Amino acid sequence: MARYDDRRDNAFLFVWTLAALATALMFLFYLAMRVRTVELGYELGRRHQELSRLREAERVLSLELSAHENPERVELIARTLFGMSHPEPERVRRIRMAPGKDAVASRTEGAP
Repeated sequence: MARYDDRRDNAFLFVWTLAALATALMFLFYLAMRVRTVELGYELGRRHQELSRLREAERVLSLELSAHENPERVELIARTLFGMSHPEPERVRRIRMAPGKDAVASRTEGAP
């Protein structure tokens, strides 16, 4: 009978060891997944922050573009920064394209 009890004790010890090992492995797996989840959360936060920054830059650039497309603003910049003014009428030359010739321009003197 002692052998039967020894075998039973050994089997119980083996099963208990397997259960403890499986539990420990599952806990380590849970910890690894938890750490990865936290890392991904931080990464997602960084990406959201970068997206917000890029959207703000896009908004600023869009406002800048619309300001530069405004003819009054272009004229103001030309007059103030570059000292430009409207040319005198005698300095204006009109260029007329020859019919059927896309790249060839003929110059004519004077206003039309």
